[in-house]
Amino acid sequence: MGPKKDSDKGKAKRKTVRTTIELKKEIIAKYESGVRVSDLTSQYEMAKSTISTILKHKEVLKKADVAMGVTAISKQRPQIMEEMEKLLLIFTKEKMLSGDRISEALICEKALQIYEDLLKTTGGESASSFTFKASKGWFEKFRHRTGIHRVTRHGEAASSDKAAAEKYVTEFSETIKAEEYVPEQVFNCDETGLFWKKLPANTYITKEETKMPGHKPMKDRLTLLLCANASGDCKIKPLLVYHSDNLRVFKRNNIIKTKLPVMWRANTKSWVTRQFYAEWIHEVFAPQVKAYLIEKKLQLKCLLVMDNAPAHPPGLEDDLTDEYSFIKVKFLPPNTTPLLQPMDQQVIANFKKLYTKALFRKCFDVTCDTQLTLREFWKDHFNILNCVNIIDQAWGNVTYRTLKSAWRKLWPECVPERDFEGFQYEAGPSTAAVIPAGTCTTEENAVMEDILSMGRSMGIEVNREDIDELVEGHSSELTTEELLYLQQQQQQDLVQEQESSEDEDVREEASSAVINDMCAKWGELQAFVEKYHPDTAVSNHAVIIFNDTVMAHFRKIVQKRQKQLTMDRFLLKEKRKATAQPDSPPRKRERREKTPEGALPSVIMEGDSPSKE
Repeated sequence: MGPKKDSDKGKAKRKTVRTTIELKKEIIAKYESGVRVSDLTSQYEMAKSTISTILKHKEVLKKADVAMGVTAISKQRPQIMEEMEKLLLIFTKEKMLSGDRISEALICEKALQIYEDLLKTTGGESASSFTFKASKGWFEKFRHRTGIHRVTRHGEAASSDKAAAEKYVTEFSETIKAEEYVPEQVFNCDETGLFWKKLPANTYITKEETKMPGHKPMKDRLTLLLCANASGDCKIKPLLVYHSDNLRVFKRNNIIKTKLPVMWRANTKSWVTRQFYAEWIHEVFAPQVKAYLIEKKLQLKCLLVMDNAPAHPPGLEDDLTDEYSFIKVKFLPPNTTPLLQPMDQQVIANFKKLYTKALFRKCFDVTCDTQLTLREFWKDHFNILNCVNIIDQAWGNVTYRTLKSAWRKLWPECVPERDFEGFQYEAGPSTAAVIPAGTCTTEENAVMEDILSMGRSMGIEVNREDIDELVEGHSSELTTEELLYLQQQQQQDLVQEQESSEDEDVREEASSAVINDMCAKWGELQAFVEKYHPDTAVSNHAVIIFNDTVMAHFRKIVQKRQKQLTMDRFLLKEKRKATAQPDSPPRKRERREKTPEGALPSVIMEGDSPSKE
């Protein structure tokens, strides 16, 4: 038995590597598009037998709809669980990329909501006999499978920090006095989502659209960046980010995008990125503010107040040119945005009500002045160009009073009581809040009445609750239906990326040892950033993007090479068995046993023992 143990010491321990269902589907799709098996073996560095086995079970694999990282189709869990986890992962990443803090309780609650929504639409016998509780054990397994991090546990603070807000108000007041800023020189900006082609849920058009096959609730979403000063008399040209750049309606109407009343930018997810934000600062904000201050004959200095969203560069002041060095930036503390952000103090909400009013006015005018019915106009003629004009109109109608009163919590000294009839002060230890004397201001009442009146004239029965629900819905969390659409978009983007990557030039490949070394260093860097970076939103955003778009590529390369190495060893072993003579193994073993001790090598290899048995 001793010699047999010695002969096995130098052999590498075989490591089992499993191919994910996602990768198998990718192989099947390429095979069905005309790629040969031999080409697939080279591309994925797999044995021909492995590719053939995958293709043999392609019908089962194509029907499998599993979560990320799953390598085998489980018969115990219903398919609805796999679909739920995929949508939940999209929801989690959307929240993290937007800078929101996510908690275990939030993930579990959203998981139950998605599961119940899918259960209503899909159902099935296996699902009806399965009970999902979103337990702590499930959460830990989900977190391990997906690799999500930065999750706030139960009991940890996730609400707005009132103490930090009160402290910041005092600090902000001291800054204003020390630098001698006046309201005309202090600005605030904030992003908001807008479903530009969305009517109240109870209208017959909305109900018809929802029932239509191919209804895409997320297709009409865009992001706006709104900005104005504390005196309320300077509104900056908004930044608009849409999911498409070159639109037919622009070409058809010979539209020059630089002449639009918004700065137009586009990416697949309609997000405000750091690049877009920096471009807006340099091309729109800075020149417009400079021209405004010169016109007002004010000292050339400006303070821009903003939250710590991932799209807002922390080193913005350093990137400004000498011409615009008069602009200073001050960030709000984390988790204080709902308490202090001026744009969140009814400015954005009022803008969306005014957008709805202008939208209803557009529909009303079309139905009165043309032969089109409301349904025909909404379906075939209302487009994003109409939306841009309505945004310009709505932003222009946001009043001086609304913009100035928005600073009542952050900078109460700049909101004189005499300027606001219908408002009253509420004394506090550190801040004075202006609160409406009634449930709604006269201004808001007038807007509401106009919307309801025009709605009734067009045969649309809506009430105040419907309008409030519509305004709140623009910034609410993504529904299950919207997550399903996002999932489809991401799959399309992935296919396009794969097709474009095939056309790229072949680069020099790194060895597995170098990749493993870099992955280890990346893990150390990630741990360092998460532990010491002061801005969790920014670091979280950067880590996710780099991990998913860069490091994941190299990890897949190592996994494929390991699979191929394992398969090559197996095939080599089988080949030796097939070509070896029946009496060869005994003779080899006999010669090995008779090898004299003096002929053994003097160098001890890794894994060998220097002791003698």
